[in-house]
Amino acid sequence: MTFMLAGFRPWLVQRVTATYMLVLALVVPVFFWLDPRHSYADWKAWVANPLISLAIFTFFAALLSHMWVGLRDVLLDYARPAGLCRFLLGMLGAGLLGIAMWVCWILVRLHT
Repeated sequence: MTFMLAGFRPWLVQRVTATYMLVLALVVPVFFWLDPRHSYADWKAWVANPLISLAIFTFFAALLSHMWVGLRDVLLDYARPAGLCRFLLGMLGAGLLGIAMWVCWILVRLHT
């Protein structure tokens, strides 16, 4: 029973994150079509809105989670020997963590 549940969590993460990213990818272009941004100041003001910043942060959290689950599964399936697999997983985790910190830094700078 534990073996069956072990694959359910990554499966659920993939589906939930994909759904959120799809919804945002469909809603944002419609929003820009209805209310276009014409200057950098307009864009900066729009992204500095706390709700928009939260949506962007959530999008990137979903994207990075989605990437982690997918790439982790590929590495676990195909990277041999085990030492190489652990090294590549560590590098993947470090890279995704770096991207997450970069996104947070950008969003924090917009609010200062």
